Amino acid sequence: MAIVTDNESLNEGIAHLRLLQLASPALPIGAFAYSQGLESAVAAGLVSDEASASGWILGLLAGPLTQVDLAVFARMHAAFTDGDFARAQRWNAFLLASRATAELQAEDRHLGAALARVLSTLGMEDPVMFGAPSFEADDGGAAPVVRPRATPAVARTFARMFALATARWRIDARRAAQTFAFTWAEAQTSAAVRLVPLGQSAGVRLLADAARAIPATVERALQIADDEIGAATPQQALLSSAHETQYSRLFRS
Repeated sequence: MAIVTDNESLNEGIAHLRLLQLASPALPIGAFAYSQGLESAVAAGLVSDEASASGWILGLLAGPLTQVDLAVFARMHAAFTDGDFARAQRWNAFLLASRATAELQAEDRHLGAALARVLSTLGMEDPVMFGAPSFEADDGGAAPVVRPRATPAVARTFARMFALATARWRIDARRAAQTFAFTWAEAQTSAAVRLVPLGQSAGVRLLADAARAIPATVERALQIADDEIGAATPQQALLSSAHETQYSRLFRS
């Protein structure tokens, strides 16, 4: 029996599977190598069991991830959807500048570059990095030739590349932001399981707790005005700074 599918349903199915691929821990971007200060928190005794690990993850989720990352992610997604690459770059620079320590900024640069390579493998070019949005004319000859203007290399955050991919695949901003938040929570849970250490069942519970909080978290992020974006996380900043000189460590942040 022949199965008939319309093109719209087929495209939606492909986009959904691409989104699952972006969220997969098997995505080769090296996210497993970063803890965002959690390793120092464990070393300092601030995170020592399931309850304190949950407090760490849910605290960061409700704080900087909502007030900065997800709010900026939504703006970059909208900018890419509108084809406004300059606006996307401004928010990308803002997000990178919001990282409180060298390690946190390096993590964002590395993950962004790694995701860019993955997307290139999938046939997606970054319009800013390849000079697509800007052109210049060569007036040296009788007939001017329009050619791409060289675009200087700019650091790309992980959120920027995630927003670019989901906008290109026509995934709505809310679902894209929820998936982005879940990807972050999964990486933090994996780090907690290895560092505390915790059992696999505890890890399942931690991630489930974060998943329950994510929809409301995304809704709050989508309502944040431009001048309300920002969060102060001095404890995470201090722990991240301490991690730079920590004697023995498993993670890069």
